[in-house]
Amino acid sequence: MAGRLITFEGGEGCGKTTQIALLSQRLQRAGVTVVTTREPGGSPLAEQLRSLLLHALPSTTETIQPLTELLLMSAARCQHLAYTIQPAHAAGQWVLCDRFHDSTWVYQGHGRGIEPVVIATINRLVLGTLLPDLTLVLDISPEIGLQRARDRDGGNDRFAREELLFHQRIRQGFLDLVEQQPQRCCLIDASQSVDQVAERIWSRVEEMGIGLC
Repeated sequence: MAGRLITFEGGEGCGKTTQIALLSQRLQRAGVTVVTTREPGGSPLAEQLRSLLLHALPSTTETIQPLTELLLMSAARCQHLAYTIQPAHAAGQWVLCDRFHDSTWVYQGHGRGIEPVVIATINRLVLGTLLPDLTLVLDISPEIGLQRARDRDGGNDRFAREELLFHQRIRQGFLDLVEQQPQRCCLIDASQSVDQVAERIWSRVEEMGIGLC
């Protein structure tokens, strides 16, 4: 069986981690070898960069600049691809990834205001021609998602501490993504129950025509 790359996207607190675990279990029951991973992160060096990106710097006078954030995210992705995603994909395994390059378009583009040409250039250098086979965008109102995320992380996540307007831009960015790339991207209503969301995801995976049961 050929390898697949399925990415999960969405704003803070949309339930990606839970749904990745459920889909992984179901795929494994169908006889598929699955690798679950995340961004930023997914390799030892990339996990160290994750810690830098998601948590505030000890200094109160220095903040992570938008371009620095983009470059660190991309550096983590480069390591992640080389040491986790590409080897698994080449071995015929399915990779389920919590965030991927679409989060860069949305968070650093829509959120931080970095020009699309800059993001496109860096993504091309890092990804080459690789794109996910399927991207599942879990959509939920920022107000609900942020409360979930802050309850979960205790307010330690740098992105979850951003103002509501930032997260409203993020939501719109993901909605725009689905509209622009409907063949690859599928919008999932994440305000439904966990089981309802999982069934919608499974239905979309089955539509890939891979003969799962």
